[in-house]
Amino acid sequence: MSDRAGRVRPRFGRTELPEQQAKALRAAIRIEWWTLAFLAVAITIVYLVMGSSQAMKAAWIEDLLSLAPPIAFLLAVRLVNKRPNPKYPYGYHRAVGVAHLVAGVALFTMGAFLVYDSATGLITAEHPPIGGVVLFGQTVWLGWLMMGAMALTIPLPIYFGRVKMRLAKQLHDKVLYADADMNKADWMTAAGSIVGVAGIGLGLWWADAAAALFIAASILWDGVKNMKASITDLVDTRATTFDDSQPHPLGRTIDDHLRGLPWVAEAGSRVRDQGHVLHVESFVVPRGGMPTLEQMLEARDACIDLDWKVQDIVLVPIDELPEEVGGTDRDRQSERNR
Repeated sequence: MSDRAGRVRPRFGRTELPEQQAKALRAAIRIEWWTLAFLAVAITIVYLVMGSSQAMKAAWIEDLLSLAPPIAFLLAVRLVNKRPNPKYPYGYHRAVGVAHLVAGVALFTMGAFLVYDSATGLITAEHPPIGGVVLFGQTVWLGWLMMGAMALTIPLPIYFGRVKMRLAKQLHDKVLYADADMNKADWMTAAGSIVGVAGIGLGLWWADAAAALFIAASILWDGVKNMKASITDLVDTRATTFDDSQPHPLGRTIDDHLRGLPWVAEAGSRVRDQGHVLHVESFVVPRGGMPTLEQMLEARDACIDLDWKVQDIVLVPIDELPEEVGGTDRDRQSERNR
């Protein structure tokens, strides 16, 4: 949109992804649909053969829960590209964070329930019976069908998880990362179920409940991690990398760029995660008087050009950096000490 002078008016909020990230997003959408199709088949097969095994029941519920992250992701991506408006001036990128929270709560709730259920079965020494079924006129131990069904569900989650992890890094998408983590739990769950059912076949009644408890603990841990990450993002903690392993380096990059400008004496930024993109508030201490409007605009545009994740940036001239931005080495050191 242009003003009367023909100059392009600034618009807050980035709604178009660069070509590389747009391609990655299309690939992520495709693989999430493939994941849903795979889960629909896996859930049906496991339900048909699970019998009274606690490990198989836990694996079946875990597969049901695995639907949450891809559904949340697909719903979120329908919202994030909507343009900002007066009611939502920051855009709709927070939909990614909300979807992340929904997936985390679902995992935590069901994980807690399964831990209780599995631990109760172990304490009360329940002996799950696994009978036989007639196939083509022959009686077959149901445990073989259980283990065969779970073995079939191992290869694709391994592949899905690796692809989603790569795409999550490209898109800075924590929901996609949570889903990749869930795929890892899927194949580990399948392996644990095989061990539990095999234990029953060998006369180890406790192996089934122990495997179910292992699966439940894995689900609960996934829920705790994703709930913590989503809540901290929604309350505007310092932006982190897509896997929450460290502070996002883009804040330091912006500060270094601003400090390199001849009219800037010092600079420090507050960066918060909006979903796929980041919102930046950069405080600058001018050198030798207030900068001109042109200098401020050039600095702003240069920071936006540093990385596609800079959704929008606000530059604030100030006489002294706030302590919270960690603009000096002393601030960074004190933050590490805390």
